Amino acid sequence: MLYAITGTDAPDSLPGRLAARAAHLSRVTQLRDQGRLVLAGPHPHLDTSDPGTAGFSGSLVIAEFPTRAEAEAWAAADPYMQAGVWTEASVRPFIQVMP
Repeated sequence: MLYAITGTDAPDSLPGRLAARAAHLSRVTQLRDQGRLVLAGPHPHLDTSDPGTAGFSGSLVIAEFPTRAEAEAWAAADPYMQAGVWTEASVRPFIQVMP
């Protein structure tokens, strides 16, 4: 099943986000390489693709996991969660209708 993982950034988390980004992207890349990733990306604080020092308010990862528990475990182990960038990560089942 697909799951939408929404990570919520802590205030002023941009330095931590930048420090943990390579490790986070490595895990997301593994999902992609396994054919399990639908999409992933951050939510910028500003209406622009480069929010600069305004940073981000969170992230969204939509990927396939065998169970919700495995999706929750994946989110809990994410470098952004471990580094305190995300204050929480919600995991909800997702049904892709389009495309």
